[in-house]
Amino acid sequence: MDLPLPVLLSTGHLYAVTGAALVGLGLYAFITLRHPLRQLLAVNVVGAGIFLILGGLGRGPDATDPFPQALVITGIVVAVALTAFGAAMIVRQAQTRAAAKPAADDNENPAP
Repeated sequence: MDLPLPVLLSTGHLYAVTGAALVGLGLYAFITLRHPLRQLLAVNVVGAGIFLILGGLGRGPDATDPFPQALVITGIVVAVALTAFGAAMIVRQAQTRAAAKPAADDNENPAP
């Protein structure tokens, strides 16, 4: 195959391949990391990869299809809202766990 690089890898294909790499990286991070904030960030990386894939699918040789672009813009808005909600839930969970810990009792071991 002696095709030049622009023929083999168009902009749309580059977006789709990069998006697939981000989805894979995000899924790996979500599975391996246990901290809730890191898992939330991994889900955001997966979402960014999906947005790149959809953006790459919307590009054609002659014109750009506006439907996938509208889906991506709507998805970004929803992702930002759900990220804020997830972060608030993580903070609330941390506060609940901190309140549930028993306080250290200074009277158990009095100083001599």
